[in-house]
Amino acid sequence: MSLLENLYGPFFDLHNWATVIESGNDWLVIFSLVMIECLLSVDNAIVLAAQTRALPDKKEQEKSLFYGIWGAYIFRFLIIGIGTYLINFWVIKVVGALYLLYLSVRFFYHKINGGRPKKIIRMPKKRFLSLFWSVVIQIELMDIVFSVDSVLASLAISSNPVIVLIGGLIGILCMRGVAEVIMRLMHRIPELEPMAYLLIGLIAVKLFLTIPMIDIEISSGAFGIFIVVMFVLTFVVHWIRSGLKRGKN
Repeated sequence: MSLLENLYGPFFDLHNWATVIESGNDWLVIFSLVMIECLLSVDNAIVLAAQTRALPDKKEQEKSLFYGIWGAYIFRFLIIGIGTYLINFWVIKVVGALYLLYLSVRFFYHKINGGRPKKIIRMPKKRFLSLFWSVVIQIELMDIVFSVDSVLASLAISSNPVIVLIGGLIGILCMRGVAEVIMRLMHRIPELEPMAYLLIGLIAVKLFLTIPMIDIEISSGAFGIFIVVMFVLTFVVHWIRSGLKRGKN
């Protein structure tokens, strides 16, 4: 019971919730987490939506996504609690930092050499459940895999589980609701995607610096401001590049 209290007790601390809700600094961090969630997961949302096309009508498709989003919320709650506990161990921090750095390096490697990495889950062709529940389970499994990197990145930015939970839940809702809008935005501003993976690399460094042998802590508020500045600079860079292209033409 004490382990469960350590894992999920902070989620039921009303004082912690009140402090987060009343803090403009915490909402800045939440906003930065939502932006990262959307950029990292928007293509995953398109993939998840595509899975529902195996269902015969729109009503069942929408119903499967409804179950899927609630499953994503429940899993996010569970994994944040476990992650908040594990992230206190320096070995986990090192492994997490290496994983995030791997994601960043892998993206730029594929960017330079052409193509991009794909995260794919294939369900067995033989089904033991109805088509509807097979699709729902597939959506849940894909959600689990897709959310690991965003949860790890969020915990590296803020160790407060309430902040991470709010950012994750809003991010899931925004990502599912406006996936196509964000996808079009990323198509019009291609600099957003490499910027997001550059941030993942920097988040890996931030997480690694917190291990006891180094013990350098960058406040989540300061890093949240840095993320917002990076987004603004990305739009400025895009505007400058677009102007130079128009000038050449």
